[in-house]
Amino acid sequence: MKLLVCGGAGFIGSNFIRHMLNTHKNVRVINYDKLTYAGNLENLKDVENDPRYKFVIGDISDANSLNFFMGKVDYVINFAAETHVDRSVHLSSQPFVMTNIVGVHTILEIVRRNKIKKFIQVSTDEVYGSLELNDGKKFKESNILSPNSPYSAAKASGDVLCNAYFHTYSVPVIIVRPSNNYGPFQYPEKLIPFFTLRALENMPLTLYGDGKNVRDWLHVKDNCKAIDTALLEGIPGEVYNIGADNERNNLEITKSILEILSKPESLITFVNDRPGHDRRYAIDASKIQKKLKWKPDYTRDKFKGALAETINWYVKNKEWVDKIKKRAEINPLLNWS
Repeated sequence: MKLLVCGGAGFIGSNFIRHMLNTHKNVRVINYDKLTYAGNLENLKDVENDPRYKFVIGDISDANSLNFFMGKVDYVINFAAETHVDRSVHLSSQPFVMTNIVGVHTILEIVRRNKIKKFIQVSTDEVYGSLELNDGKKFKESNILSPNSPYSAAKASGDVLCNAYFHTYSVPVIIVRPSNNYGPFQYPEKLIPFFTLRALENMPLTLYGDGKNVRDWLHVKDNCKAIDTALLEGIPGEVYNIGADNERNNLEITKSILEILSKPESLITFVNDRPGHDRRYAIDASKIQKKLKWKPDYTRDKFKGALAETINWYVKNKEWVDKIKKRAEINPLLNWS
């Protein structure tokens, strides 16, 4: 099994590569990554000398380079994306359009020209829009896409292109839509690592609005297993939601982080809400569970322990964190001082 993993130096992509190398003896992986600010080869130091693994620097919008490496593989998985909503709102949405739309279009065109067995497009639950608090509804694959941020709009556009290429050209694409991931190696602009590192330095944890925005939290290892399952068992043209039925609001997550680190809740500071901030996400993952026989290991009842394990990873990997802080293109939205 020969894989081209686009965006494999990021959080989920690097965890996926490690999962595949640890799970499949006959796998060969080309990690194709542009190494933008969130791409980090430190995430894969433990496998960099594995003869089954090769890293090449590349942009998914570069058709010539992509075509060269795609000619060497059987399967393509695309994790490459601009993902941080705050960046799309407060800085510039152009990189989101270029990577999440133009880049996906380039991949689809090259897949169409090559004999690729399956192409997995890794999307997000955010393309569905927002749900009301406590209404019991969950996102299903059949829901109309209704994105509310430049980030989610770009991801939804990529999904629509995938659907069009399947129906028009029979491109063997599968879309997976995971919920919010957590776990090791996540770039510290996202809620759990960001608040963990700030709490360790007794800095304010700045929560948007009332802090009651709800997300469906999924451990990255469960997500990697689900994507692996979709790769091997999934049917081209289908969409699979991936979630662990683990809804938590941001205030609850924040208090749990402080409790685990034995820090006071007085560190919580409420700030003005983000424009277009979705209120609630909730995933119905029954399709992938029934059709492909996948189920999460990190279930809702195991979340507190998994969160503590995740926080402890950042505490123990100070060198990894310090290297990120020193990088020239550090996210200007992060306030480390």
